[in-house]
Amino acid sequence: MADKTFWLGSDKYLCDRQLAQAFHISRTLGMPLLIEGEPGTGKTELPIQYARDLNLDLFVYPVGSKSNVEQFVARFDHVKYLRDSQIEILNAQREEKGLASKLTTGGRDPENLSDYVVNGPAVNAFKSPNSVLLIDEIDKAPREFPNDLLYALSHRKFILPESGEEIEVSEENMPAIIITSNREQELPTAFKGRCIYHYIHFPDADTMKGIVAKHFPKAETKVVDVALDVFYHLRNLGLERAPTTRELLNWLKYVKNFTTAEAIEKIEKLEGIGTLIKTQSDLEKIQKNILDPRDFQKRSTPN
Repeated sequence: MADKTFWLGSDKYLCDRQLAQAFHISRTLGMPLLIEGEPGTGKTELPIQYARDLNLDLFVYPVGSKSNVEQFVARFDHVKYLRDSQIEILNAQREEKGLASKLTTGGRDPENLSDYVVNGPAVNAFKSPNSVLLIDEIDKAPREFPNDLLYALSHRKFILPESGEEIEVSEENMPAIIITSNREQELPTAFKGRCIYHYIHFPDADTMKGIVAKHFPKAETKVVDVALDVFYHLRNLGLERAPTTRELLNWLKYVKNFTTAEAIEKIEKLEGIGTLIKTQSDLEKIQKNILDPRDFQKRSTPN
């Protein structure tokens, strides 16, 4: 039976109550949870940390521009099937010639088409009770990919290629399915209708302090405060690519190797800025707009 507990996060993941509520509803109804939001807001970490916290099997499908349902669900290995069929013919010929030795197919039988079906993460998740399935960044997929998932999401069923075998799961035993999107393209309305929807807003400064505390519980308060001042000031500059939570955590991971005074100095001097800023134009914008990094605490206005 799928886990229906109200999960509020773990020692490594801060899950706000609205997200927890949406996640709980999706698992209770046996529906996928579609999470949208800008990069770095913890969308992908939710299923990873949930599976880790409850010791559940996790199946991941990272979506790309060439993704298709065959990769996601299952594919039929035609090459292996043809090769094994040829081996069967060769073995029959060898038997006619009185040769005792046989070529092997590795235990596969061309008469049993299921032997040649290679399961993808979707089928593996459906076959694993109380598992977690992550479809990551579905907005990168071709338009037909989410549309092709409509039947499976509506009927909780996959039909395997060639063999025709049906993999079906009940609403009660549906794996926890989390689908993430950075909104690079709008998803079909019919697809969204098969999901529970949640939008993750970028954390404000207080929430971010809680996230940092999860990852660095022994971090000096003053170091964190100064780092957050700088971080939110950079985000408010209208950069081409604003720094994300993940990048802030990487920056703090670097500066925590120094004393409190050294860490604050490195933050104010923007040492390690490459952990936060990822484009040349943003670096130039920072250099143009920030004359004295030590003014951050005076000028920054965290959300």
